[in-house]
Amino acid sequence: MEFERRKRVGTELNIAPLIDIVFLLLIFFMLSSHFVTQPGIKIILPTAVTGKLYSDDEISIFIASDHRLYLNEEEVNLERLPDELKLKLAEAEKKTVIIKADEKIDLGLAVKVMDIAKQAEAEGLVISTKAEEDARPQSD
Repeated sequence: MEFERRKRVGTELNIAPLIDIVFLLLIFFMLSSHFVTQPGIKIILPTAVTGKLYSDDEISIFIASDHRLYLNEEEVNLERLPDELKLKLAEAEKKTVIIKADEKIDLGLAVKVMDIAKQAEAEGLVISTKAEEDARPQSD
């Protein structure tokens, strides 16, 4: 007596379309996400027609509208700023300090920060502005 063998049906799962869909989703999420350049520090820069572009590898001091100070996105107070700035300038190749101040701050605070930067032996001092064409009101 002969036994009949059952025929096996070969099933394969083709994952090539699945990989295509995953890559499409990845591209979609990468393109639709928002990249924030300065997280946590909201300032409105004053406008100027004669502004020049500087690279972001210099040392930046942010002065927020509530008079909080940030040295390269790290919050510092006015008393600690000279020591912290001297350390940053000692490590930096370019000894230029960029001051990014909100347009609503007191001029006296900006002058104090500029004086601290000069005392810390900064070779260059730049006050950051936004270009005139970027001066359109921002909607939140």
